[in-house]
Parts: sequence; structure tokens; C-alpha cells
Amino acid sequence: MPLETPVRIVSELTSRGYNADREAVTLIAGTDDPTAAVEAVVENAPEDALILSASHVRSVLAELDQNGATGNNNGTTANNATSRETTSSSSTTSSSNGANSGEISATSSTSPPETKGVESGGSSASGRSSGPDSGATTDVTRPDESVRNPDFDARSLEVMEDITGESTGTGEYKDFVSVFRDRFQRLSKQLRSRVNARPTSAIQKMPGGGDTAIVGMVSDIRSTASGHWLIELEDTSGTYPCLVMKDRDFADAVDELLHDEVIAVEGTLSDDNDDGDGILFVDDLYFPDVPRTYKPNTADRHVQAALISDVHVGSQEFMADAWSSFADWLHTEEAERIEYLLVAGDMVEGVGVYPNQDDELDIIDIYDQYEQFSEYLKEVPGDMEILMIPGNHDAVRLAEPQPGFDEELRDIMSAHDARITGNPSMVDVEGVNILMYHGVSLDEVIAELPEEKASYDEPHKAMYQLLKKRHVAPQFGGKTRLAPEEKDYLVMDEVPDVFHTGHVHKLGWGKYHNVLAVNSGCWQAQTEFQKSVNIDPDAGFAPILDLDTLDMTVRQFS
Repeated sequence: MPLETPVRIVSELTSRGYNADREAVTLIAGTDDPTAAVEAVVENAPEDALILSASHVRSVLAELDQNGATGNNNGTTANNATSRETTSSSSTTSSSNGANSGEISATSSTSPPETKGVESGGSSASGRSSGPDSGATTDVTRPDESVRNPDFDARSLEVMEDITGESTGTGEYKDFVSVFRDRFQRLSKQLRSRVNARPTSAIQKMPGGGDTAIVGMVSDIRSTASGHWLIELEDTSGTYPCLVMKDRDFADAVDELLHDEVIAVEGTLSDDNDDGDGILFVDDLYFPDVPRTYKPNTADRHVQAALISDVHVGSQEFMADAWSSFADWLHTEEAERIEYLLVAGDMVEGVGVYPNQDDELDIIDIYDQYEQFSEYLKEVPGDMEILMIPGNHDAVRLAEPQPGFDEELRDIMSAHDARITGNPSMVDVEGVNILMYHGVSLDEVIAELPEEKASYDEPHKAMYQLLKKRHVAPQFGGKTRLAPEEKDYLVMDEVPDVFHTGHVHKLGWGKYHNVLAVNSGCWQAQTEFQKSVNIDPDAGFAPILDLDTLDMTVRQFS
């Protein structure tokens, strides 16, 4: 592969056992034949040298110039990419179904593909287009590496909540009791400020006809012969039946309920309550939810983060060209404000994840997959702060919460000193709280809830449901594997400013009560398995978040 870009020059030098000064790489990239220049620079490297200096490169290039072997092209290189821009207003519902949902214009600048999304203060936004004719082809010129001049002193990246190194669960009965008690106590605390709740054991002894409230975990949901809904709520003292009449204004909220989530209800007790056969006729139903008045935090300076997920290196359908275009663009002046790269799981394709996966693997060995992922990671600018969490294709336990990678894999993925944390994790990036969660529970939410409230075409709506429940995986015993711990690491104690997920390979974003929810798509084209289950992925997209405004644009590199 021609070494037409600085990042590929760095990768080539690294493969030969050398690092190089930034200026040295720029000098090599500025020659007419960077491949020949690299050969000469390496061949004439000082003995025992590990870092190639700019002065060494100058002397080698000067000698080559005298011999007419290479020349200089003023340090500029060109890289072609497809440019596409879609703009939508903040009133547009975010969609990832491939349909044009906004005004499309082909840019004549040197921009890579761009889809402009959520505007500051908007309720939700979208805008993406697909198809080969929806954009124009333009040139993306990468300037010298020196265009990136990050303010390292201003940076701040802190992991606030992480299971890594804290797992104590053994799978015994007491662990399940412990995790559900912890969930109930923490979520009920969020609800008790809104209702004057009583324990179910006390309510069973109250006289009939009175008003009361219950905070409980949903243990059962069933419909009656008349079309009403009977919800069984459980707290630490017992269970109690609650009836939601089908003609109540809030009755459609029952469609959003999942087993094991914590809610509150207010209502009136039946007249025979003190006889032991009572029931609560529900007048209001509450979720823990995000306060409508919530005001998100923002950074104190103009700085950006790229949010990506589901890279799937090792798959035959991994989009290497799209990834390299993305990495090349990160070196340009247009991307100089992007100082953080947050990866929400599935760095590799994994092994044995789904039936007949071996037929679709380009790299069979799981460790070789991570080695190759690390090589691709080296293509992004070395000055970027990188944070990664695992996903269900990664080599960690499948049950959530997932601890971060073990030491062997951390050593393999050491490029750019990437930070590795568990799934999920709350991360403070310059004052902005970003909840990173791979997103396996989205499958369950989408399967259980009506299509208008959660679907693969609009994955952010399923994320809204998790924000409403203040838990990233509320239902136990379903498709999502959950590990019992002393503490429920899946509860959202604090409201995130940004909620970032992946897993479903669909692009979608919007704002829920001022929280930006982003599902970032993938870097893997459709596999045969995905065809068999009717998954049409949104691949090669990179959401770019302005941390100072929480506005977002989405760049397309495929």
C-alpha cells in the first residue's frame, strides 16, 4: 500500500521497530516518493536508534536529492473521500432507516461526509441520507501533522463508575437477593421524593377506600378479561396488586413496562382492602425518569469527541477503507478540535458469537484480531485521548456488567495509551458526563415494546426508555445476560449529559429531557448472518460531539 499519508508512514515505521518525530514524518510525507524515503531513512538509521529524528531524515533526503532519487512536493498529500451532507432541523425525529429525512446538499469544500444533527436546545434531531447518488465526490487534503495543537493541560478524562476489579458475584442465591435489593433501594430513593409511599405490608392492613402510594419492582404484568391491566408490585416487605383501567389517560404507559423495573403508583384502595383481598386502583404511574428541567453540563472550551462503536476487526466485512478514511481525516485541520475518541464496544468480531460465524471471519484467532485492531488504532492521531469499553463480541464475560479487558488484551491494545474500562461506565470528559454502554439490552427493549416506542430504525427511542427507567438493563432472565453483584452497576444514579451506545449497528440520535442519546452505528458491512435476521447496518459513520454545546454532526466515510 502506498505511504501517501503520515499515519501510514507512522504505521510502516512502527512495523519496522521505529518511532519518529512528528517533523520527521512530515518531511517523509512531503517527498514525491514516501515509500522510497522510508526505505532510505530506515536503511541509514543510526545503530540502536529507536526514534528517527528530523535531522536524520533531512540528511538522508538531502543525499537522495543529490542522487535524484526523490523530491519534495511541499508537504501536501491528497486523499479522496465521498462527501455528503444532510441538514435537519431540531424538530425532525432521528431516523436510521436510510431514507432522506432532511435537505441534502453536496459540499464543495474539502469536508468528508457530514450529517448535521441535534441543535442546541432541540428536542430531537436527525438527518442522514443513503445511496450512491446523494452526495458529491470531493478531495480531502491532509495538512501537515502540525495542524493538531491540542491543549493537554485543559484535558480531563475521568472514569466515575466501573465494575473492573470490583466484581464479587459468585452466582449464589444471596448475590441475586443483594443486587435486586440494591436496585430497589437506589431507584426507590429517586421516586420517594415524588410520592408518599408506604410498604406493601402496611398497605395490606389499611382500611379500604383510602388513598395511598406504592414504590415497587414490577414482578408481573397481565391483562384482565375486560382489557384492563393488573400489575403486581413487589417491595422488600411483600407484593401488592395494582389495577390500571384501560380508559385512564396514562394507560398506554403500561406498554412501556418491563419486568423487574422499579416504578411508583398512586391510587385508591378497594373497599375490601382490610379483608386481605384488596387492590389498588391506580390514578397515576411514575418512572424514575430524567427531570424535565434537567440542564446538562458542558465543557469550558471548544473541544470535540468522536463517538464510535462496533468496529468488528476480524470480520470479512470490516470496512478497512472507511476506517482509514476516518483516521486520515482525524489528522486534518478540520478535525483538529477532536481530542477524544470514545469506543462503545465490539472492537473485534470475536469467535463463536453466532452460528457459523467462522465462515465470515477474516482472522480466525481472537488474539490476532486484537493485534490487528491495535494496528488500526495506531492510524488515529497519537495525541488523542482514547477510551474503550467491551461489547458482547469482545473477549470478556458476556454477563453485564462486563469488566474491562484482562492484562493480556490490554497489553495488545496499548496503542496511544488507550484507557480501558468496563461496560457500562460513566465517564467525565471535561465536565460532561457521558454514559458509555454497549447496548445489548436494546434488543430486549425493542422486542418487548411497541414499534412506535422502540425500534431498530430509531434506536435512540429505545435508549429513551432506558433513561426513563434509569437503568441500562432492567429486565432479568431475558435475552440480556446479567451477573449478580453486591451492587447493581447498571442503575443510573446520576443523569448523564450524553448516553452513548452501539450494538444494534444502526445510527440514531436525539434528545430526551435534554440528555443527548446517540447510537453510533458500526464499521462492518452487512454479513450473511445479518441478512438472515434482516439487519441492514448503518456503517462507516462517526458522530462528532461538541463538548461545549452538546451539538452533534455525523460524518460518513463509507
